[in-house]
Amino acid sequence: MSRFWKIALIVVAVVVVALVAVRLLHKPGGAGGPGGMGGDKDNAPVPVTVVPVAKENVPVYLTALGTVQALNTISVNPQVGGQLIKLDFTEGQQVKKGDLLAEIDPRTFQASYDQALAKQKQDEASLSTAQSTLKRNQALVASGYVAALDMDTYRNNVSQLQAAVVQDRAAAESAKVNLDYTRIISPIDGVAGIRAVDPGNVVTTTSTIVTLTQLHPIYVMFTLPEQNLDLVRKAQQAAPLQVAALDRVDAHPVASDGMLQVIDNQIDSTTGTFRLKSQFPNANNALWPGQFVNVRLQVRVDDGALVIPAEAVQRGPDGDYVYQVQGDNTVKMQPVVVAGEVGDSHVMIGSGLKEGEQVVTEGQFRLKPGSKVNPLKPGEVPPAPTEADLKKAKQQGARHGGR
Repeated sequence: MSRFWKIALIVVAVVVVALVAVRLLHKPGGAGGPGGMGGDKDNAPVPVTVVPVAKENVPVYLTALGTVQALNTISVNPQVGGQLIKLDFTEGQQVKKGDLLAEIDPRTFQASYDQALAKQKQDEASLSTAQSTLKRNQALVASGYVAALDMDTYRNNVSQLQAAVVQDRAAAESAKVNLDYTRIISPIDGVAGIRAVDPGNVVTTTSTIVTLTQLHPIYVMFTLPEQNLDLVRKAQQAAPLQVAALDRVDAHPVASDGMLQVIDNQIDSTTGTFRLKSQFPNANNALWPGQFVNVRLQVRVDDGALVIPAEAVQRGPDGDYVYQVQGDNTVKMQPVVVAGEVGDSHVMIGSGLKEGEQVVTEGQFRLKPGSKVNPLKPGEVPPAPTEADLKKAKQQGARHGGR
């Protein structure tokens, strides 16, 4: 009895499996999806956006992080000590070379200058008397009224007074210089920073009044890896190299009119980099000392480079690839080598594509090799289904459902 039931159960199981298999094989519309229209949907062309591979003249850039540096930075210090009685600038003001910045109490230095002038005049008067005496006595030597020994004394007296006058003039000039130093003058064109001292304080030659920075033109310093040295040197020998400074937040151009000025004469052995200095006119003050920017140095222009939108490139386990549209409107996975970026939205292709070939830029997530596509131009949308299309789809659905 037990053996009979085992055989019966096996037979029942075989029958159930057979029925399930038959049901699956004769499911309406195949295994595509709900509504009995899965097969038609799988075979429908996928609308995708395609663009042709273009040939362009592409500038090649080297990028680096740069620091803005003022053309000149001057700490204005008094050259004489005294009480600061006045500041003649406003913080943040644009000053010109020769503008008055501050004044120190000049009374002590004026007195010293007046004393030096008075001493000079005194010695000049004594010199004039000594010269007259010498001249008169020279006429009396021949008559024997004046001894020759006395004449040596008169001559030496004149020489001493002449030296004293020269010394007095130097002392007066020194006193005049110190008096002039009480008026602190701007040595450069620049922007005044925040003042470091207030009027009324006693300042010395180590005190800082204000710091001036010269912004026109302005430098941007940056470094590049040593393997780029030969490329940059050869490019600079061929023609002046253009430099652009980009904002570090959203990479928009801050200044695009810079030129490479200097390549440093040595490589930093600790970092394997070399320094470069570029100069910008900075007419609109877009660059500010101490600012960090992204530097873009143009080293050459590749003529006839192949360019496609960056979104067309997909990353796979074997490297980069694109979906290329073939003549029968099917797609294939085409491996490519990206040679570099072109602006913010395109890339340069080193190999894998030819000019004019169509690549998919939108809709790749619905594709697989061999998929049928409906290629559309950028911005173009597929046409809405007509009543005839809807009626045909409905009929096909009913036909599949009636099987």
